[in-house]
Amino acid sequence: MFEGKTFIVIGLGKSGVGATKLLLNRGAKVVALDEKADATAPFSHPDFTLKAGPFPARFWEGAEAVVVSPGVPLAKPELVAAKAAGATLYGEIELAWRCLPKGAGPILGVTGTNGKSTTTALLGELVKQHAPNTFVGGNLGTAFTLAYEDPKRPPYDFHVVELSSFQLEGLAGAQVKGAAILNLQPDHLDRYASQKEYGLAKARIFEDQPNDGFAVVNADDPQVVELSRLAHVPVYGFTMDAHRTSAGFRGVAVGSAKKFMFLFGSNEVFRLENRALRGTHNVQNAMAAAMLARLAGVPAEAIQRGLDSFPGLPHRLEWVRELDGVEYINDSKATNVDSSLVALKAFPGGVWLIAGGKGKGAPYQPLVDAAKGVVKGVLTIGKDAPTIAAAFEGACPVHDCGTLDVAVKQARALATKGDVVLLSPACASYDQFHHFEHRGDTFKALVRAL
Repeated sequence: MFEGKTFIVIGLGKSGVGATKLLLNRGAKVVALDEKADATAPFSHPDFTLKAGPFPARFWEGAEAVVVSPGVPLAKPELVAAKAAGATLYGEIELAWRCLPKGAGPILGVTGTNGKSTTTALLGELVKQHAPNTFVGGNLGTAFTLAYEDPKRPPYDFHVVELSSFQLEGLAGAQVKGAAILNLQPDHLDRYASQKEYGLAKARIFEDQPNDGFAVVNADDPQVVELSRLAHVPVYGFTMDAHRTSAGFRGVAVGSAKKFMFLFGSNEVFRLENRALRGTHNVQNAMAAAMLARLAGVPAEAIQRGLDSFPGLPHRLEWVRELDGVEYINDSKATNVDSSLVALKAFPGGVWLIAGGKGKGAPYQPLVDAAKGVVKGVLTIGKDAPTIAAAFEGACPVHDCGTLDVAVKQARALATKGDVVLLSPACASYDQFHHFEHRGDTFKALVRAL
């Protein structure tokens, strides 16, 4: 259906490259626009053209559609003008959906401010225990547009897709059969005019669900419950409060430290003994993933196998090793204070916290409050070390280490049996590392060398 037609692709990040490849492999011609003056083509193809720098005047003319990468706001004046002129605009998730082959299985989508990646990866594990032929990707890992990069690829049985608010903005009819919103915290307010606008972007996941669809939401998050009222399919809630009413929900899952139970269907109970799923936040993630999978037809036995076998995500509360009774945990993905708060809540005490890097301007006092009775000492690294040290002054011992290698050696000397050495920086990594993965990999190498 794309043969010989011209498409404009805005932005050449992961999503834009995926969209371009998908279109080219279906016989389309692609003109990519990237405002970076030094942008370079990621590959060569006779039907592919890159135009770097400011958008040309009336760039949309002659194009079948303009496919917008999630990093580019649809509120951008050039795109508003294109839409006003009658151009067809949508995002790369919409493009991927339009290219699903006949017989393709349903989409199970996950969004929310925190926990999307873990829940998506876990959901993929649960579904694959039942249907190995399952695609897992989207905002996490492989771009959804690359699911069927090869137009001859047989259809997947399920599509498990992480969806950011930016990606959801670009939906224009795509049907997400099973849709989850995990939570809603202030985020991306440099792109959205208000928290309400950000929430409504998330709620677009409900907009075009099929009649046999279902929604799963965090019943403990009032903002998410309010957004769930926009769904026109049965809504299921998950909660950590056994006394929470199920009013307004088709069914509820209730969680505790080591298990959760479905209060619908056969009232199934699932064990949570996997250390990759420790912490209240991961109980919530597990409930959301399990509900999506079960409602999509995955047997309870397969769900339990997946909960037991899930390896966790790299750099997110990732268990590295145990040495002399001390656990070493890599949480390098915690690049802000809120993420580190979640990490601290996963441990009852005995934590030696390695924190610091390039700060984002957020106050560290919430981290200090959460550390009481949990953190035995803070080992600071990176550019924001003095600010963190000042925040923790008088609350618990602070050790100025400067670099990660020194912090690991210091933690080894200080920690005793039963303690946890936790790298959860609450900062970006760019002052000393290329990215948070580089920081986490360095930590793991240092710990394994002890």
